Amino acid sequence: MSTQQSVRQRAGSVEGSDALRIDADRAEQLVDALNTDLAATYVLYHQLKKHHWNVEGAEFRDIHVFLGEAAEEAEEFADELAERAQALGGVPLSGGKNHEEHAPVEPEGDDVYDIRTSLENDVELYGDIIETLREHIELAENLGDPTTAHMLRENLIEVEEAAHHVEHYLEDDSLVTE
Repeated sequence: MSTQQSVRQRAGSVEGSDALRIDADRAEQLVDALNTDLAATYVLYHQLKKHHWNVEGAEFRDIHVFLGEAAEEAEEFADELAERAQALGGVPLSGGKNHEEHAPVEPEGDDVYDIRTSLENDVELYGDIIETLREHIELAENLGDPTTAHMLRENLIEVEEAAHHVEHYLEDDSLVTE
């Protein structure tokens, strides 16, 4: 590790972007929203991975694959959020502790739950994230940032689709007999 340190930008600071024509005041609001979404997305990612690793039962394979893919989608979106926050002149949140502290959602506990409980917890988490994304899309539009609004809207589609799939897994119809 280098002994020379040169801080280029302090965590929590926002400079705005001359190139994108977004001043620091608007950028600060947008970066705050993006960092909130980033934190929530990483909480979701880790919860989905936990369920991916621990799923059992007759539907193991399908649910295991789905949860792995859903976690990958969350991780990809987190990267997009962080890169957009940086492009707007902000510093993306990093680190698990920061993500949990800044997330508007609560992860489930550390224990391993039955898959129905786990998926119910995922639906709850997805729903909270959906509401926050909708608010942040409106914020970005109101602040004159159609690019951020578009990025959030595209992800909202994927998040809603994943939530809908989880909802299907929770239906009471099954080929498994008692």
